[in-house]
Amino acid sequence: MTQSSIAQLETPALLLEEGRMKKNIARMRDQLARLKVNFRPHVKTAKCAEAAVAMCGGAPGPITVSTLREADYFADHGFTDILYAVGITANKMEHVAALLQRGVKLTVILDSQDAATALASHAKSLSAKLHALIEIDCDGHRAGILPESPELLTVAQTLADGGVIVAGVMTHAGGSYDCRSDAALQAMAAQERDRTVRAAMRLREAGHAAPVVSVGSTPTALFAHDLTGVTEVRAGVFVFFDLVMAGLNVCAIDDIVVSVLTTVIGHQREKGWTIVDAGWMAMSRDHGTETQPIDQGFGLVCDIHGNSLDDYILVSANQEHGIIAHRNDGAGEALEVMVGTQLRIMPNHACATAAQHGRYHVVDGSAAIVKTWERIGGW
Repeated sequence: MTQSSIAQLETPALLLEEGRMKKNIARMRDQLARLKVNFRPHVKTAKCAEAAVAMCGGAPGPITVSTLREADYFADHGFTDILYAVGITANKMEHVAALLQRGVKLTVILDSQDAATALASHAKSLSAKLHALIEIDCDGHRAGILPESPELLTVAQTLADGGVIVAGVMTHAGGSYDCRSDAALQAMAAQERDRTVRAAMRLREAGHAAPVVSVGSTPTALFAHDLTGVTEVRAGVFVFFDLVMAGLNVCAIDDIVVSVLTTVIGHQREKGWTIVDAGWMAMSRDHGTETQPIDQGFGLVCDIHGNSLDDYILVSANQEHGIIAHRNDGAGEALEVMVGTQLRIMPNHACATAAQHGRYHVVDGSAAIVKTWERIGGW
C-alpha cells in the first residue's frame, strides 16, 4: 500500500527532509570548493543511491564506503571509483577481486606491516592493479600509523614490491567529536591536515608517488580554514547531521534531516512518562550526547512538524517501547498528548538510527510523502 502522508504510516518509520538535505550538501560542497579540494563523500550514513547522487553533485562520482556490500550496491548504480575505508584483510580479497573484475576502481586501506604483507601476496593474482592508501593516526583516536613512524616506509615498500599501487595516505580525525569550541575544531582540522600531509611527504621522499592525501570528518571539513597539501575530503554525516553534530555546534537542530516518526501508545503520568512505539530497535542504542553539555537521552522529541517540544527527550528505550519525559527529572510534567498522536524523534547518531530502517519516507517541509528511497544494510 502506498502512503501519501506521514499520517498514514505505520510507525516507527524513518523520515527524510529533502530540502534540508540539499541545503546541507550545498554547504559542504561550497566549503570544499572554497578550499580547492576534491570531494569523495562517505556514503555510509545514507546507504542510498539517490542520496549519494545528490552528495556527488547530481551524478555518480568518487565515493567512500564502509562495507564491500555497499561497494557492490553503489557499483550497481553507476559508481565506479570507490574507496573502501575499513582496514583490508585476507578474507575479503575474493570480494575485492570480484569488484575489480567488474571494472570498479577500488582503493583499500591498511595500517600495519602484517596487512601489507597479506595484501601484497594476494595482489599478484588480481585481474587489475589494486590501489591502497596507508591509514595515518592523526589524533590518537582510532587506527593508523603515526606520521613519523618507520613502519610507514616499510609498509609502503612491501606494497610496492608486491605490485600494489601506493596511492597515498588517508586519515579520520575522530578526535574532533571531543572538541568543545570552534577554535578547538579549527585546531583539529589543522592538525589533521599537517600530520597527513607530512606522512605523504615522507612517502614521496622515499620514492613513492603517493598522489592522494585524503582526510575526513564532518566537523574538521566544515571548520577547516586551509587544506593546502590535501587532495580530497571524505565526510558523511553532514548529509543528515544529528544531535551529536548539533552538540558540537557544527549544525543547528533545524539542519537535522532524518527523524523517526513514532506514535504515542500510553502514559505513566505519576512517573511523568509518555510511552511511544519507537524503542532502541527504531532509534539504536547510541547515547552519543551523554558526554556533551546537553544530554539528549536517546533522542530529542518534536511534534509531527519537526518542531522541538521544549525539553522533552526519549529518556529510556526498550526494544519496541520508548519513554518520553522531561530532560530534568521531576522538573516538568508528563507530555500531555493523546494516545494515537504522532511525534518525531531526532537521532543522536544519524548513521546508527538510519541503520535500523529499510527505507526513507521523503518529505519536504510538509506531511506529504513525496518519494520513498530504499537503503541497504548488512555486510
